[in-house]
Amino acid sequence: MIRLFSQLADKKSAWFFLFFSALALQVVALYFQYGMNLQPCIMCIYQRTAMYGILLAGLIVLIKNNVLTRVIGFAGWAVSAGWGFIIAREHVEILNAKNPFFASCEIVPNFPSFMPLHEWLPAIFAAKGSCTEDSWQFMSMGMADWMSVIFAAYFVVFVIVFVCRIVDKKRI
Repeated sequence: MIRLFSQLADKKSAWFFLFFSALALQVVALYFQYGMNLQPCIMCIYQRTAMYGILLAGLIVLIKNNVLTRVIGFAGWAVSAGWGFIIAREHVEILNAKNPFFASCEIVPNFPSFMPLHEWLPAIFAAKGSCTEDSWQFMSMGMADWMSVIFAAYFVVFVIVFVCRIVDKKRI
């Protein structure tokens, strides 16, 4: 089993699955935004950005699969999944706050000044919704709850593959 998970990092099909799953989730997010008119809040935008990090991590290794790109891919995957999970949990805490008056978030995304994504691509990264709006539900869970599960799953799979890779190959 360790060898099976270890060998996944060598296969472009595994990195394609990482890339494609993140891309599919981005398409779903845009459908929610434009098809269902569920405007993303700042926390949603940060989670969307983390998902783009996972997407790019898979894409880098898809383009060229070698030790350097795998290191970059693993790092991008881990950081993006971990950061996405933290942001999703913060969003859940905002939604479940006992006093919603004090439960709020920023209005404008706090992207680095050298990369103002909300200005470059406002159709994707502009936050027009409220962090306390939670009308969409599936199986008794809201979007922030589902994103917590999704980012946790991405991170758990990363840990399994990465640890198996280190144990089996003694390298990345």
